[in-house]
Amino acid sequence: MKWLVTLLLGVAIGVVAAVLYLGRSVPVAALQTAPATATPAAAPVAAATAPAEPPVSVPAPAATPVPVPAAATSVPTNLQVATEPLLLPVAGVSAKELTDTFNQARGTERKHEALDILAPKGTPVFAVADGKIVKLFTSKPGGLTVYQYDVLEKYSYYYAHLDRYAPNLKEGQDIRRGEMIGYVGTSGNADPATPHLHFAIFELDAKKNWWEGTPVNPYPLLTAQVQ
Repeated sequence: MKWLVTLLLGVAIGVVAAVLYLGRSVPVAALQTAPATATPAAAPVAAATAPAEPPVSVPAPAATPVPVPAAATSVPTNLQVATEPLLLPVAGVSAKELTDTFNQARGTERKHEALDILAPKGTPVFAVADGKIVKLFTSKPGGLTVYQYDVLEKYSYYYAHLDRYAPNLKEGQDIRRGEMIGYVGTSGNADPATPHLHFAIFELDAKKNWWEGTPVNPYPLLTAQVQ
């Protein structure tokens, strides 16, 4: 029993001595936790601001052309363009009564270049197509005459040897196919015993003078024949 107490006492002394030894060999500073080194905050990075791009000049869209209305003409829109055979201009005369006198000689120096349509004096004379009265003219050879342009001003229609004009007929007047323009007569150099209408057609040139142009044979146009 005595030896057991001695053994336990020796063990206890040994444990205490070991603890004391270990406590002396470890520096107290090592047991203290080193203060954490504060990491300096990173300097704020300025956000990179992209340089503003210069404003791009955008060309304005091309202006859409504004349609310009065609200039108004004095010819009514319901006038008919002469694209069909012409109206026979003397009342009561049929196409089968006509004679082609276009190439007949007149004297020794010229051709007739017109159509003579015989009818009693005072017979009404009508416009052969839609158009405009350009000139009322009195001349020694033609007597009392009318010059009419077609709607397109491509042709001039010439009515001569008239006895008188239709009432209120005037220059610049729009005329319609079949509208009366005068009466058959013997004025000018016509034979007083042979009243007739001297009818001619001229194709106008660029100058569009009412008194000149290229003669066109009226006969095929008045009889609906092809030249």
